[in-house]
Amino acid sequence: MDRIDRTMVRVMPDGTEKHVNPFTGTEVWFIPGRKSRPIFTGIPSTAQRIEVRQPEDYCNFCPGRHKNTPPEKSRMVFAEGGRVIRDRLQAEEGLAEGALFRRIANLFEIVTIDYWKKNFNYRLSEKNRSWKERYLSTDRGREHALSVVDLKLKYSGLTDEEIQRFPLERKYDLTDAFFGGAHELVIPSRHYRPGAEWDSQLCSSGELTPDEHFDYFRFTLAAMSDIQANNRYVRYIAVYQNWLKEAGASFDHLHKQLCGLDEWGVSLEGELNMAYRNPNMYNEYAANYAAYNNYVLCENDHAVAFVDLGHRHPSIAIYSKSINCRPCNHTEEELRGFSDVVHAVHVASGANISCNEEWYYRPFDSTIPIPWHILIKWRINIAAGFEGGTKIYVNPMSLTELRDKLVPRLFELRYQGRLGRLLIAEECPVRPNSLLYYKNDFET
Repeated sequence: MDRIDRTMVRVMPDGTEKHVNPFTGTEVWFIPGRKSRPIFTGIPSTAQRIEVRQPEDYCNFCPGRHKNTPPEKSRMVFAEGGRVIRDRLQAEEGLAEGALFRRIANLFEIVTIDYWKKNFNYRLSEKNRSWKERYLSTDRGREHALSVVDLKLKYSGLTDEEIQRFPLERKYDLTDAFFGGAHELVIPSRHYRPGAEWDSQLCSSGELTPDEHFDYFRFTLAAMSDIQANNRYVRYIAVYQNWLKEAGASFDHLHKQLCGLDEWGVSLEGELNMAYRNPNMYNEYAANYAAYNNYVLCENDHAVAFVDLGHRHPSIAIYSKSINCRPCNHTEEELRGFSDVVHAVHVASGANISCNEEWYYRPFDSTIPIPWHILIKWRINIAAGFEGGTKIYVNPMSLTELRDKLVPRLFELRYQGRLGRLLIAEECPVRPNSLLYYKNDFET
């Protein structure tokens, strides 16, 4: 029996809600009787007052600690009357203040540059090799890059004496990851939100303005294009955001990660095979299903957000309505509309909820259309032995409860002027088959 033929949501007489994700087959139960908690946006009792410092230097991603991170692949700055992206910076530029967003190599790659070198005979592109040579040709650049290598070796467990004995030529080789690796970070400048007094008042995605969030997306898409252009073996780029330690973040400083992969992954392959058999399935089993069952949260001309089913954690899905299936092929207007809906969900969720933001889209070498969509998963529950043994996951919140927590917040925030232009809940037109991806037979 095909996974999508199963009843996706069933409510038992005692109120137990069982739902199955139509694309992955993940089975989730909500058991009634658990105490509901409102979305908390205040100051926790455990919060500590912060010492305000400029530039901020609270973690290695802060402007005051640029020297602790690899050379900047690019940054977005105010210049020439607007926001400009500058690529492959020299040390003097990359260590300076004033960046709105920065793009750097991940110091501890998941898919390492050695993976690409040893499995594919990968070499730095001419553009990146030239940048490396220019960067290391100056005293400041050479000192910076080697100091970051030393920091990485120290974090890896080497003693100061072992680091001193480490061959210099090998250190230079290790810097290849800084200039041509395919696992990167995109980092906004602020650690705390403006006017923060407490250490809980962090700058989350929801604390950005709609314009800033749009720039965050634009900058991330530019990074995706550059990774693909400089590593021919990358077939897919996993893009994700871990917010707070409970969601897997190393630092409580907002950032996205981009990790180039040489395969799609089993889950995405399965979805693509299903989409080949039923090209309209994302309308039928996602957007349309959400509309018919009153799970829609908000919508504009270019995207729709709704409570999603069949996830281990309370989850919200945001789908692009564009005919374009890849993020980098969206028009500026489409991207802005999509960004506004994603941003609205983050603002409504609040900065105190740990969450993952996961991107899904049509792989570079796939001819099967699937819509660009993002899942935001609240990491407020931990899987236990029952779930590992049965593969039935207990979600602490029903689908309607999650909807009913977010919709009033969205109305309140729109009234406050904190959201982009969008319609909420019953205002949404929720037209059938509003996702136009299936009309795209091929996309370069």
